[in-house]
Amino acid sequence: MTPSVGRTVHYVSYGTPGREYTSECRVAIVTAVPKYLTAEPMDGCPNGTDGEWIASLAVLTPTGLFFNEDVPFSEDDHEGGTWHWPERAD
Repeated sequence: MTPSVGRTVHYVSYGTPGREYTSECRVAIVTAVPKYLTAEPMDGCPNGTDGEWIASLAVLTPTGLFFNEDVPFSEDDHEGGTWHWPERAD
């Protein structure tokens, strides 16, 4: 699927080094999807090359919200600092 402005996705938080807080999914809204990537190493490549989507997000947490630009997509690994499509509930 292609991300677009206004879509709801999951952002994976980093957690803390001492594990006081673990990495977990937070709701986020896509605020921008650049047509071409300008960050290295993909300078000038179309966004979404090989499924590697980059998007800017507004992330909502229980205590507030923050904005994050150039967040990479992670379909399977769900590593901290990435976004993915929400899992379907049964």
